[in-house]
Amino acid sequence: MLTEQATYNRKRFRKEIALFILKLLLYCAVVYINFTEHALFAKYVWLGKMANAVSLFLGANLLISIGWIVMISWYLSKNRLQRLTRDNFVLGINRISSVLNTIVLLVSGMIFFGVNIKDMFFSLSIAAAAFALLSKEYIANMINGLIIMFTDQLSLGDQIKVGDYRGRVLDITLINVVLQNEDDDIVLIPNSVIFSSMVVNQSKQNIKKLTIEFELDLKHQSAPDVLEKEMKDVLRPFATNIMENSFSLKILEIKKDLVHYKVQFLIPRPDKETERKMRRLLINTILSFSGREVNASEHS
Repeated sequence: MLTEQATYNRKRFRKEIALFILKLLLYCAVVYINFTEHALFAKYVWLGKMANAVSLFLGANLLISIGWIVMISWYLSKNRLQRLTRDNFVLGINRISSVLNTIVLLVSGMIFFGVNIKDMFFSLSIAAAAFALLSKEYIANMINGLIIMFTDQLSLGDQIKVGDYRGRVLDITLINVVLQNEDDDIVLIPNSVIFSSMVVNQSKQNIKKLTIEFELDLKHQSAPDVLEKEMKDVLRPFATNIMENSFSLKILEIKKDLVHYKVQFLIPRPDKETERKMRRLLINTILSFSGREVNASEHS
């Protein structure tokens, strides 16, 4: 009996193959008309141009579809996947297919409007050269985007940190990487920034580091051991969510009137809601010692 994932995979490929067969039949019909209806095309020139444009687009689209089906089938077989998941490789193949189909559509449109192919490619080469000079960053973003898609350094769903931004990777486009931060805001980071910045991928470690830095006035200062014990006590209900022996409380700096602390521990199974609860408990504990609002920030 087929599993639910295998059933999904089979239905998806049946749909793709059915669409491919439909396009193949339509392409054969257009080619047949091209070879048999010379008189009709001589009378209606625009109809002949349309038939040529449609046959070119369908033919190229069929080749692209064949390439897509072969590459996806190979990828699923290689990785022993039961369903067509939305990961980097599939995303990259889809992007390339879309770009190729767009180019073929533009060429087909030019044929329909009677643009000379030789002149068209000459004009496109000049335009491409000018575009490359004027849009080097845009092209670099596209190339970097494809590199990200076909490597396993970043994947959809990964929790990453880039500079001051951190969040979960929602999408990778030819222009930018789309992140969703802890406030559920959408952050767009250009692919060139990803390549030129230090990126921390916490998901590859399958672990997350939760850190809170804070300051306590010396008037409210207690022994660090007392503060550490109370913090550990409030986190006791979450003992299974904290790696053993990873909890630490450090004094970063002793100032004239303040002591700068950092509390840190590792979370083996990152969960946003659980992290928020633990952070809230720790901040409440710090406030109980401080008697004033503290400056706390989480780094992961």
